[in-house]
Amino acid sequence: MKHYKNLSELHRENGMPPAENPLFSIYQCNKVCTLGDRAFTSDFYMIGFKKLKSGVILYGRTRYDHDCGSMMFVRPRQIIEMKNLHLDEDGFLLFIHEDFLNGHNLHTEIRKYHYFDYETNEALHLSPKEEGTVWDLYRKIESEYYNNQDEYSREIILANVDTLLKYAQRYYKRQFINRSEISGRTVSKFISEMDSYVSNGLLASKGLPSVQYMAEKLNISPGYLSDVLKQESGKTALEHIHIYLMSEAKNLLLSENKTVSEIAYAMGFDNLSYFSRLFKKEVGMTPVLFKRQSFN
Repeated sequence: MKHYKNLSELHRENGMPPAENPLFSIYQCNKVCTLGDRAFTSDFYMIGFKKLKSGVILYGRTRYDHDCGSMMFVRPRQIIEMKNLHLDEDGFLLFIHEDFLNGHNLHTEIRKYHYFDYETNEALHLSPKEEGTVWDLYRKIESEYYNNQDEYSREIILANVDTLLKYAQRYYKRQFINRSEISGRTVSKFISEMDSYVSNGLLASKGLPSVQYMAEKLNISPGYLSDVLKQESGKTALEHIHIYLMSEAKNLLLSENKTVSEIAYAMGFDNLSYFSRLFKKEVGMTPVLFKRQSFN
């Protein structure tokens, strides 16, 4: 698989003008936008805006799901493929090498935006007003990018990238609320999958369910699952797993004639102390005390 370490190689091999900066570049797609003819990875963050008319975008093995105005976000070393893309309108791509962020607050902040871990079928869908805001920010970045770069250029570019990412965060939260096929039902689907996991005896055979496993069962990425659950319920996917398991543990402690350690291991916990700490965090007392009080 092709891996791009520097922007000059990416620009050269894809017929794009030479990059103005070795660590940061932009490219406006004039209704046709293709990067290579195969899947690739890179050392760059990629931010893209596209209104897809035809063609293929693959993110890992997942196909892009929407032909309306959308943004996508790719972190370094994620697999991406873009072939024969034809757009209804112009789009753009931003490429930010990891080293461009060194010493800037974005070096840390950008890792907090979970949407860089979303699949492309969870891309950000924009309203016309939101598209206008995004294009305004792109034009500011473009103006500075093609200006004679000086000691202020990097700071100005990254300030606008930072603003763009903050708007994206706001728009994703709006999307969680507005996309009825996802929002409002994820918690109930999540609980249903947990019910199935427990009733099928998978706690004993496979151990504790992971966020990755639950996300796969719901056909969304782990980051998107946690964010949409947080939006719906105020709790992440991992917190929901813990709450469910401790509720199950309370039931077993009350109904099973077994020791705390036997119940913990039967539920897939390899570490009794971890089970006890988690139980106390969720219930407010240790499982031993809970069991003792319940039978007094």
